[in-house]
Amino acid sequence: MITINQVSHNYGKKTLYNGINCVIGVRDRIALVGSNGSGKTTLLRMLMGDIEADAGSFDKADYVNIGYLPQDGISVSGRTLYAEAESAFGNILELQEKIDQADAEILEMDTSSEEYYDLIDAMGEWEQQLEEFEPQKMKSRIERILTGMGFSLDDMQRDTGEFSGGWQMRIALAKLLLQNPSLIILDEPTNHLDIVSQHWVEQYLKHYQGALIVISHDRAFLDEVTNRTLELKLGNLNSYKGNYSFYLEESQKKLEVLRKAYNNQQREIRETKDFINKFRSNVKKASLVQSRIKQLEKMELIVIPREEKKIFFRFPEPPPASAKVLTIKGLHKAYGDNVIFNGMDLRIDKGDRIAIVGVNGAGKSTLARILADQEPYQAGEIEKGLNTVISYFAQSQAEELNPANTVLQEVETAAIGNKETNPRAALGALLFSGDEALKKNEVLSGGEKNRVALAKMLMKPGNCLILDEPTNHLDIKSKEVLQDAINAFEGTVLLVSHDRSFLDGVVNKVLEVSPGKTRMLTCNVSEYIERMEREMAENNGN
Repeated sequence: MITINQVSHNYGKKTLYNGINCVIGVRDRIALVGSNGSGKTTLLRMLMGDIEADAGSFDKADYVNIGYLPQDGISVSGRTLYAEAESAFGNILELQEKIDQADAEILEMDTSSEEYYDLIDAMGEWEQQLEEFEPQKMKSRIERILTGMGFSLDDMQRDTGEFSGGWQMRIALAKLLLQNPSLIILDEPTNHLDIVSQHWVEQYLKHYQGALIVISHDRAFLDEVTNRTLELKLGNLNSYKGNYSFYLEESQKKLEVLRKAYNNQQREIRETKDFINKFRSNVKKASLVQSRIKQLEKMELIVIPREEKKIFFRFPEPPPASAKVLTIKGLHKAYGDNVIFNGMDLRIDKGDRIAIVGVNGAGKSTLARILADQEPYQAGEIEKGLNTVISYFAQSQAEELNPANTVLQEVETAAIGNKETNPRAALGALLFSGDEALKKNEVLSGGEKNRVALAKMLMKPGNCLILDEPTNHLDIKSKEVLQDAINAFEGTVLLVSHDRSFLDGVVNKVLEVSPGKTRMLTCNVSEYIERMEREMAENNGN
């Protein structure tokens, strides 16, 4: 479908691609991975034709069309949600033209070639799409995809301008799925999805008839929807025939083989140099010495890839806690006519590791703010345990940094009143050493801001952590470090997150927050999703 042919590209003095090659097939499900700065986004933009490579080519068949969902920055208004989604079907005529063109092309093609069968597959898909453009099917498809994304039927006639940024991205993703492009490119698609909607998108993409390329820091999502991994590393594009977990395992095996080869080569170099030094002055051995010198000069040195710096993260030792950490009785919270909690009862005990889950708007972050004394409520009682000390990470905390402060000043401010903390050491462990700690907050990336906000948490020890979306902008390795820190923490933890892989590694309970009710379940998030699917199947069967 698409062939990447000997593509080379430099960014300043840095070589991004050194003659990379790849073929993307019509049903490929690809995870595109690589460290920051390895050229993932540049490669996607080249696939879409936005950037030209310094050398090489991207060859794609005429019938191929590409749909792209960026990380953010999409906003629409002026049409109802339904009308905006319906606009995705504006390519009916274009689709008919593509079928007609393919009909003509196929007569000239070699019937034994791979391209012939690819085009036959694509034509079948287009003809199926054309059939689905019947008005009654259009309406059901639009409603099915929008409700799968978490919109309600009552939202269909709302102006799109009323929806916030996260919901705007869901509208864009819904339109992309409705358009059925040959290749869907998704850049961090789970950032704007709750766990329920994410699960729906995973199932939809698993059965999608086109190809898929995903950049994501969500390991569970990658494992669920991809079956091939492309790794950008040191200017090369390495292909692995499996999902992200398979890639990790295979790349580790490759690294071990490379290390053995490197050690063998280093031993050979040492032995050769010893021989040269030993017999350099021996006339009888002169030809042998010269031969060994040439052997060394011609030797292609094996290079072990440099390990990326990893953050190190440990929460401060928690103060002793009582058995009851938080007890909630009859909690009532509303924003005007919008009732979030109505008589909610909840008990949180010492050692609980709780994932707070639910659809967007159900009140997950509101509950976190209330428990952290950051949000008022209208009625009810929240009783803290005798020794409960709460440490809170707000979803918007990274955005609430003082832009005029340096990183160090920001963390030093949080440390006031606690002489035992060491802001410099905490920042160094989070990769802000030396001059990095003197950067202004206003120039930091999303991931850097998140790390500063985490460093601020380290300045005040607590025995009950409330973390609202702490993994936003963190890469997979940094998430694993945060997981380790939570597992090493001996206190109580409440987590709001949509990252299933992250949550499964740390929680032992799930608090489901839904309109009008909550329930606590003893399980991890994957087990919760399985239970939810069983309940939905039972309800549909009745």
